[in-house]
Amino acid sequence: MAEFHYEKGDDGIAIITWDMPGKSMNVMTFDGLRELDQHVDTALADDSVRGVIITSGKKDFAGGMDLNALARMRDEAGENPAEGIFNGIMDIHRLLRKIELAGMDPKTKKGGKPIVAALPGTAAGIGFELPLACHRIIAADNPKAKLGLPEILVGLFPGAGGATRVPRKIGLMAAAPIIMEGRMQPPAKMKGIGLIDDVVPADKLIDAAKEWINGAKDADLVKPWDQKGYKFPGGAPYHPAGFQMFVGAAVMIHGKTQGVYPAARALLAAIYEGAIVPFDTALKVEARWFTKVLLTPSTSSMIRSLFLNKQALEKGAVRPKGVDDQRVQKLGVLGAGMMGAGIAYVAALAGIDVTLIDATQEAADRGKAHAEGILDGGIKRKKVTPEKKEQVLARINATTDYAALEGADLIIEAVFEDPAVKAEVTKKAEAVIPESCIYASNTSTLPITELAKASARPDQFIGIHFFSPVHKMNLVEIIKGKETGDRAVAKALDFVRQIRKTPIVVNDARFFYANRCIIPYINEGVRMIREGVEPALIEHAAQQFGMPVGPLQLTDETSIDLGVKIAKATKAAMGDAYPAADADEVLFKLFDEGRLGRKANAGFYEYDDKGKRTRLWPGLRENWPPLTEQPPVEDVKLRLALVQALEAVRALEENVLMDIREGDVGAILGWGFAPWSGGPFSWLDLLGAEQAVATCERLAETYGERFNPPALLRDLAEKGESFYGRFAPGEEKAA
Repeated sequence: MAEFHYEKGDDGIAIITWDMPGKSMNVMTFDGLRELDQHVDTALADDSVRGVIITSGKKDFAGGMDLNALARMRDEAGENPAEGIFNGIMDIHRLLRKIELAGMDPKTKKGGKPIVAALPGTAAGIGFELPLACHRIIAADNPKAKLGLPEILVGLFPGAGGATRVPRKIGLMAAAPIIMEGRMQPPAKMKGIGLIDDVVPADKLIDAAKEWINGAKDADLVKPWDQKGYKFPGGAPYHPAGFQMFVGAAVMIHGKTQGVYPAARALLAAIYEGAIVPFDTALKVEARWFTKVLLTPSTSSMIRSLFLNKQALEKGAVRPKGVDDQRVQKLGVLGAGMMGAGIAYVAALAGIDVTLIDATQEAADRGKAHAEGILDGGIKRKKVTPEKKEQVLARINATTDYAALEGADLIIEAVFEDPAVKAEVTKKAEAVIPESCIYASNTSTLPITELAKASARPDQFIGIHFFSPVHKMNLVEIIKGKETGDRAVAKALDFVRQIRKTPIVVNDARFFYANRCIIPYINEGVRMIREGVEPALIEHAAQQFGMPVGPLQLTDETSIDLGVKIAKATKAAMGDAYPAADADEVLFKLFDEGRLGRKANAGFYEYDDKGKRTRLWPGLRENWPPLTEQPPVEDVKLRLALVQALEAVRALEENVLMDIREGDVGAILGWGFAPWSGGPFSWLDLLGAEQAVATCERLAETYGERFNPPALLRDLAEKGESFYGRFAPGEEKAA
């Protein structure tokens, strides 16, 4: 079925409408590119056509390139994938260049046909690069629309002309947030930046496009880079001003990426090299760098985890088969603290009616006020309207009355992390809710199987672990107790999909999956303090590996008293098998001195009166003097990375983790495990099992037995296999 449709009106204006069948959002495929190419040829060859409008038959324009198509292009190229990818990208460039030149005389730049992009809503990736090749970009005044080039966020860069056209249009410094950070912006802001031309009421979109075509002159069609005397905005690399700009951009990129993201470096190289050659040559430069990035193993891992696997999980890849639609109609939230209030907010935002219960009306109202505060922040940023705020708040009923839970089909308990307190509210709620209602506990550490003992219906009891802050963190960890049934799992997954977050499903065990990997990361960093490793070395090594924050900062953010509480509870449960006594000495001393982390303005870091970090606390070096000879930075990086990755492997061995895709996606979204690597299993595959085992053995000999490679990793090494080669389901094995 056709993806683009062509219609010529009596006014001599052809409209090419992008409307992929069976999809809520257009994405570019190679079949679609061929169709668009044919329609453009038809319009340019027809003397009765005076101009062309490219628009969408959907509420949005397009969501970008089908990354599966890029993967197929690489695979179908056979023994020379670089050539196949480069030729495929150059075919896209030729089509967009054809649109840009629009049949005009190559010498006089006259005689072209005006082509307008009319964007009804969001336009991302190639969905924005296509409009950039048009002569006019007109966007509807759509409050939900976002325009931009987010490819860098999945390990790529704008390779369909975006890396070449955007800097040439507005200069490198203005372009940096758009192409180097992947920021999507509303139409009005894009007009202010200079990347689109007009914003009009949605019902006037096509009329405005036709009006511009009717008044367009030859000169209006010629892009700046096709005009004589064109100069790169802000200066090309060898111009004094341009030199400073490019040096500054290089420093900025390295500071943000720590050199571990190949796409960012390749993007800057493509812009730099492209800026000193003619436009058509610059497109070839861009295509070469894009090809290099696409063939980089870490890029493939990022695409697999952050796009393919994430999308599969969000679409229900691990949902139990044969269970009817379990979307939530009415949600009960028990506990109106930060977590409960956050859950109530995201549910109400998704259109779900919420009953928010706490012990006192004051506490319940405070929970609802938390939601109001988030909405007020959205209003200040012009992302939320007052009407939207009222609609969301109207869906939250803050009360102390458990009878208000009547008719709820999902309960999420988010009270204090105490089994007795949780058991009490479970019994109160089950006295009121329907027998068919699914009951979930939002706990980060307490075993679900034990909590379910307080329930009369343990098959309908499940864990739903949100991460803080709820409205910002995209991951939700769903935990199956020993008796949890399929309908409870389906209910939890359907709810997470309703609130537009990404779920992973794990089996019940101490700390589940995410926390069992985060805690060793924190403990390893704290352990190094006791050993005499420089605090700054620990933090910077973590960031150089790709972690968003170092273990010391993370401990401050989550609070040191929480770490002490977890340590004491874990030691009590594990006895002689408890592994983190070295870290406890440091944590307990800071706790005893009242250094509880960011919330106390004192922890591993010092803070000013406004709560801003100022420096690492000098007392760390005073209490635990630094070693005269510091360990190699590579060892520090590997220690911090492997304690997480090996714990993920053990979770897979123990069947806590049931799907390898969830292990990688959960690690990146849950605690920020080096996104460039694709997650812990992808990273170990990048290393190779044999090298990973050798590295573990070396670290175990030097730093302790916690680095001994798990049996599963040894088995993969002995058989020459990889995690994705053995465990990835279906098509993921070839990704």
